[in-house]
Amino acid sequence: MTTFHYKIIDKNGQPVENTVEAKDKGSLYEIIRKDASAIVSIEESKNSTFSFSKYISFFGGVKMHDKIVFARNLGQMIDAGLPINRGLSIMERQAKSGTFKKVLGSLNESLSKGNTLSDSMKNYPNVFPTLFIAMVRAGEESGNLSMALKNVALQMEKSYQLNKKIKGALMYPAVILTLMIIIGVLMMVYMVPTLTSTFVGLGIKLPWSTRLIITVSDFLKNNFLITIIGVIVATFLISAGFKTQKGGRMVDWTILRIPVIGEIVKEINSARTARTLSSLLSAGVDIVLAINVTKDVIQNSYYKDILEKIQKTIQKGDQISTVFLAYDKFYPLFVGEMVSVGEETGKIGEMLLGVATFYEDEVDQKTKDMSSIVEPVLMIIIGVAVGFFAISMLAPTYSLADSI
Repeated sequence: MTTFHYKIIDKNGQPVENTVEAKDKGSLYEIIRKDASAIVSIEESKNSTFSFSKYISFFGGVKMHDKIVFARNLGQMIDAGLPINRGLSIMERQAKSGTFKKVLGSLNESLSKGNTLSDSMKNYPNVFPTLFIAMVRAGEESGNLSMALKNVALQMEKSYQLNKKIKGALMYPAVILTLMIIIGVLMMVYMVPTLTSTFVGLGIKLPWSTRLIITVSDFLKNNFLITIIGVIVATFLISAGFKTQKGGRMVDWTILRIPVIGEIVKEINSARTARTLSSLLSAGVDIVLAINVTKDVIQNSYYKDILEKIQKTIQKGDQISTVFLAYDKFYPLFVGEMVSVGEETGKIGEMLLGVATFYEDEVDQKTKDMSSIVEPVLMIIIGVAVGFFAISMLAPTYSLADSI
């Protein structure tokens, strides 16, 4: 259980503030929506009850691929007429992950006690995200759990493939730059000192570039351990700083303003927002809860703020397209216009699905284009670095030849 502190406006128009325990935000919403006319804020308290299941990822997490296969196969089994318990038993026997096998066994045991599948999943928030649970609950309430599970599998697979493409595009430059740094450090520590002693013995005047490399080499050689410790400490402090609210906000602001990268990030967030909302609304999830779940899926804080404004707009009875259109610097104009059409025709879910597909294809193409551009750019960077080093080390030799 997690402790939440919430502020609401009750049906009499009075502000109410309270602290309660709930399994997740979805459960909390169900608790407070009976008395609330508007939700002001919901925050997770720091004094949350310790639960081993919350820290399951530290002891062997469950891969996204395993969750996708589980949702798809369980949906097909239920569609074929198998009871949920039997389907879970089959999935438990097939599970390769020991952690997931235990989770599925626990779900089966919880179902045998009369609990629903969605309620059972809430005990494992690090295995089953809020989106997964919300769609399963909607499927249970609508009597179409098999379709809900298939939609969950599709949603998670699209998100997984999108993340995989982005990581794949960034992997190559990250590996090359890391190798460049390692090779550069090794040359500074072992190769340059040998050349330095030769230059000192010849007594020739060194150009500024050579003196710069020798200075860096001497520092690394004499303070190698301190440098390594300093890099580790600096990395830790920077990482910790980025995890704070202000640090994370600064990173989000910076990423959105990087040329090319910023546009791709906007399209990624547009695709995730559209697909998540489309999946939830198609499954029959209440739109306020759907926005709240989508807010948890989106990572960029600026987009979280926009979704929170959309949530308040819905509670006031206004159209959500007005918010999308007002923030066209974050969500492209196409998103707001398609949502507006969906509101007019009563097919928001279908319109959002079209938006998600469009931007997923755009991101796919742009990541491919970026991968093809990155290689020549890296070659130029490597060439400049190698050329600078070679000229700096060869220049004293030419000076010696000229003096002879």
